[in-house]
Amino acid sequence: MTTNDSPGIGEDAPSAEKEAKGEEKRLSMEELLELEDLELDFPKQGEVRTGAIASISANEILVSIGAKSEGIIPSRELDQLSDEERAALEVGQEITVFVVGGENQSGTMVLSYTRSLEEEDWENAEELLKSKETYEGTLDGFNKGGLIVRMGRLRAFVPASQVSQARRMRYQGDTPEARWTDMVGESLIGRVIEVDRERRRLILSERAASQESREALKDRLLEEIAVGETRTGRVTSLAEFGAFVNINGADGLVHLSELSWERVDHPSELLAVGEEVDVKVISVDQERKRIGLSLRQLQEDPWEDYIGNYRVGQLIEGKISRLVKFGAFARLDEHIEGLVHISELSEDRIEHPKEVVDVDDEITLRIIKIEPERRRIGLSLRKVDSPAYSDIDWEMTLAEMDDDADSSAEADPGAELKEALGLDKDTSKATEDSADEGDDTAEEAAKEENDAGEAEAEESPADEVEVSADDAEEESTAEDAPADEAEEKEDTDEGEDES
Repeated sequence: MTTNDSPGIGEDAPSAEKEAKGEEKRLSMEELLELEDLELDFPKQGEVRTGAIASISANEILVSIGAKSEGIIPSRELDQLSDEERAALEVGQEITVFVVGGENQSGTMVLSYTRSLEEEDWENAEELLKSKETYEGTLDGFNKGGLIVRMGRLRAFVPASQVSQARRMRYQGDTPEARWTDMVGESLIGRVIEVDRERRRLILSERAASQESREALKDRLLEEIAVGETRTGRVTSLAEFGAFVNINGADGLVHLSELSWERVDHPSELLAVGEEVDVKVISVDQERKRIGLSLRQLQEDPWEDYIGNYRVGQLIEGKISRLVKFGAFARLDEHIEGLVHISELSEDRIEHPKEVVDVDDEITLRIIKIEPERRRIGLSLRKVDSPAYSDIDWEMTLAEMDDDADSSAEADPGAELKEALGLDKDTSKATEDSADEGDDTAEEAAKEENDAGEAEAEESPADEVEVSADDAEEESTAEDAPADEAEEKEDTDEGEDES
């Protein structure tokens, strides 16, 4: 039987199996080493780690961050902490730190506590960017390009182009200081539109969030506001039909008719953008989300005082102030304006008031209607001579005559007193007595002259007596002449009385 020197089929199997096992063992060692490296998990630059405070000194804080590694928070980091934050740190406390970079001269890793806090704020900013939710912060400062808002430990920038229209309308001046100084400390609602950690760039837009924020604020205001309340707001814009006033971030409308009791053609006559005013809430529409405000209802209504001198049926002088299709408005005084309806301008049918009157015409009108609750006065031109108002006209004429009499009495305040005391009668009696005394004196003088004439007649010759008789006859004729003239005058007076 011959021997077979060649190896059997299964002779090399054990050695091959051993080699396979050795290779398997060697791979397992490499894997173990890799696993060991993974378990050590050495810190890497830019990571955020959680560690325990090992020691605290005046210049640094030593933090154990695992893998038998320790890092320090240098003194410049501690200077950025507030006194409260620094006092809250204790040995053994777990804190989050940011791995700044490689080891320092002593071979210790450099860490940052403030950067780790900022990382949380960056994460929040990224979440706001994705969700497009708004952020409300406080204006911390400004530069020549816009506003700066504090977002945690980050400083977000709001470019001037992203500032809301309402805030831009409050600009005063051309320099950043003039524009922004008064706004520092105010609340701002913005939306995150850009986040760049590497460039430490965080951008907010107030303009993008303004519409959303206004709606949210208005919903909140609508829930808490009530009709009749008085609120303080700021004028944000003016329009032909009224003024918008911002109250706690939500706008309400002061209609043109609610600005003043007097007539106002445009809100700019009374208000300016940015002006702070007190307003009264007169309506709240939850469904349409509208708030009605009023300025005039916080003022006393002077209309009742103005209208006190007028009554229905009275004739007055008015000046046409404006023409409209349905009639003409006439100014009665500086406070009162009435309407002459087109049907009250003429007895004939007209198409437009300009066919009868023009602006600035001064005409006589009759008051035909007074509506205190609507603060309206109805006037008429065609009823000025209407017999239906004859009684009223007569009463008013008598009233005017009484007023004239009263004015005369005011001119001589003692007339009534004199009449009551009979001083006028006494005065006339004294005048008559003086006249009588004058007549008696004249008669006595004439008597003395006659006596003297008679004495001379007794001493004179007869011819002289005849002459004296002739003279006496002439004197008698002269004395009779005034009596004849008086009779003629009496006849003339009687004729005039009869005529």
